Amino acid sequence: MNALHALWDKLMEEEAGRCKERAGLEIWRPRLHIAPPCGWLNDPNGLCQYGGVYHAFYQLAYFQPEGGLKFWGHCTSRDLLHWEFQGAPLRPDQPFDCHGAYSGSALTEEDGMYLFYTGNVKLPGEHDYVTTGRESNTVMAVSRDGLHMDAKELLMTNADYPEDLTRHVRDPKVWKQDGRYYMVQGARTKKDEGTVLLFSSEDKRNWKYIHRFRMEKPFGYMWECPDLYEVDGYSILSISPQGVERDGLKYANKYQSGTCFLQGDFRETEQIGEFRELDGGFDFYAPQTFRADDGRRIQIGWMGMPDMETVHRNRTLARGWQNILTIPRELSVRDGVLCQNPVRELTDWWKEAHRIAGGYSGAIDPCCELDLRAECSDVHVALCGGLNLRYRKEEGIFWMEFTDPGLGGGRDVRGRRIERLEDLRILVDVSSVEVFLNGGRDVFSTRFYPEKDQYHAAIEGDRIQGVLRYRES
Repeated sequence: MNALHALWDKLMEEEAGRCKERAGLEIWRPRLHIAPPCGWLNDPNGLCQYGGVYHAFYQLAYFQPEGGLKFWGHCTSRDLLHWEFQGAPLRPDQPFDCHGAYSGSALTEEDGMYLFYTGNVKLPGEHDYVTTGRESNTVMAVSRDGLHMDAKELLMTNADYPEDLTRHVRDPKVWKQDGRYYMVQGARTKKDEGTVLLFSSEDKRNWKYIHRFRMEKPFGYMWECPDLYEVDGYSILSISPQGVERDGLKYANKYQSGTCFLQGDFRETEQIGEFRELDGGFDFYAPQTFRADDGRRIQIGWMGMPDMETVHRNRTLARGWQNILTIPRELSVRDGVLCQNPVRELTDWWKEAHRIAGGYSGAIDPCCELDLRAECSDVHVALCGGLNLRYRKEEGIFWMEFTDPGLGGGRDVRGRRIERLEDLRILVDVSSVEVFLNGGRDVFSTRFYPEKDQYHAAIEGDRIQGVLRYRES
């Protein structure tokens, strides 16, 4: 494989050079969010903190901004805000992963980082690639530094999964608890019902199937990117279901991502609780969490959406790259609701502030934060001449709406019922907006594409007050 890796290294170097040549044309590259240097980015993978350094891997099609053969891109950070690209150390270079190193997770131990992922193989011939023609292999690679990979190990094939499943079994999330290792994987049954499989192991290599998580009624045909974790004493299962029909304001995106609270021990509980979407905006999918050294549960999601190429026209495509990850978010549970908020490091990063009282109209920095208290009936925040964030107490719905199709790249409107709006925190980072409502109980995320002279905000609302934060360049 040395020759193959050498070829990839050469091609990556050449593509990186072309990206640098286009750098002068860049107007939408974020300052705080992870974005690929070139090519296509999707699901976050292998999130962890190891040796005091934060590691974020992600799905990367380095040579094709429209998507293609998947590597694991890799970034590192000391503060969760400034990320350095470290290349693509995990590559599809074996017979069991030759058509893509798909999504997975990282387990950190004293002797290194253990990376678990799905090795994708598509067989030639006449296949539907659902029940035939695909191999979904569970693979482990070991790294001592996150930058270099030791030999890979094939852990499980489709023959090791329950017989009633299709060939779609993927996205292993692994953790250690009570002296044992556990793994969840997303799956699709032959009845086109989504589910999550639970496995256990004593040595990280030999895995035993325990049971599967399911809902009382079928909910989508495939559950991707599962995660199982504990926050504030609550056991939570995160899933990204596909094939869920829209229900009024709910499930408006092509696919969804959300959480279900578990009742009882996850090793004994199969039935899961009500599904609640994690994000009400246009661009959020495949989130993954990790536990930081200080005990925080931190989540990062893909700020994008699969299978939306004909609807969402991401304007960075012409610059040779596409998609970003969300800002890292701290998770907590308040009044039985999972809350998401930007990591606390962001608060200390801002250097300048402008007080807002009774409204605001003026220019804003392309990277800034609006932190507003909205003890009023109506709130309207207009960003960049074509993105409206609105709440009317009488209606009880928060709206995110694009009135400028160019600004939103084809995105239109999303809404969520909210009984009361007390505060909203709006994070703008050049080509993205993340809105955190009521202490993070509800979140709306979207990409957008302002021109250089479009960064402007107009805020209206009785008794509204707050602060505009930014950092001088």
